[in-house]
Amino acid sequence: MRLVRYGAKGSEQPGLIDAAGNLRSLVGVCDDVGGDVLTSSGLERIEKVSSDLPLVEARTGFGPPVAGVGKIIGVGLNYRDHAAECRLPLPTEPTLFLKATSALAGPNDPLVMPRGAQSVDWEIELGVVIGTAGVYIAEPDAMQHVAGYCLGIDFSEREFQFQRGGQGFKGKSADSFAPLGPWLVTRDDITDPHRLTLRLSVNDVERQHGTTADMIFSVPQLVSYVSQFMSLQPGDVILTGTPAGVGMGQDPKVYLQPGDDVTATIDGLGAQRHRVVAAG
Repeated sequence: MRLVRYGAKGSEQPGLIDAAGNLRSLVGVCDDVGGDVLTSSGLERIEKVSSDLPLVEARTGFGPPVAGVGKIIGVGLNYRDHAAECRLPLPTEPTLFLKATSALAGPNDPLVMPRGAQSVDWEIELGVVIGTAGVYIAEPDAMQHVAGYCLGIDFSEREFQFQRGGQGFKGKSADSFAPLGPWLVTRDDITDPHRLTLRLSVNDVERQHGTTADMIFSVPQLVSYVSQFMSLQPGDVILTGTPAGVGMGQDPKVYLQPGDDVTATIDGLGAQRHRVVAAG
């Protein structure tokens, strides 16, 4: 299934995209796409009624496909080619960081450059959405805790990240820096999350073209690893790293400017488009 949250920003309603590409309403079936709805039993309930849902004729845009996200967990340097472009050795354990949930945005919302920003960068990522809570999850059991996947972009302000007194969290958490969507694709609809192609372009120039097969740590490894340090809850999102081609890795470095257009796609997970604007 492809689950969405559609409608006016801040008052999105739950829905799904059917096999023909039609938007159907889940209003009355569930309150939102989050919480217990993301558990195996919750998704099974939606699956049973999916063919009988009413069509939504007028679309007003999509928000992030998951409601009530408790935490956004980023994984740094998780692609071999990205480690190479950064001239860094492959990590022996996943590098983790957090992005503020206030950074969440929809798949077509503007990317707002924070005041004083000079080095806003892009990182296309496979997002893993937790469906069943757990802590100290064994790797063989990890996939049972995954509700599904979504396209995400980890936007970063590199000066804030590296040169403003440490704590890269500063450069990762500006409003609009964590767009997700357009939809959450349930786990059963993605045969192998480690065989997906990722592409990101800036002003129609392709900057990133990679595959999740290049990930150093797999989805089960990441879910299990993160759960050793914190409990995972329904709606938590793990951004699993980015392939080569980020602006910081270009020679010379290339960063986003107001007026730029960023587009991104992942196989089976839809597309995003963002116009870059300056903060007011």
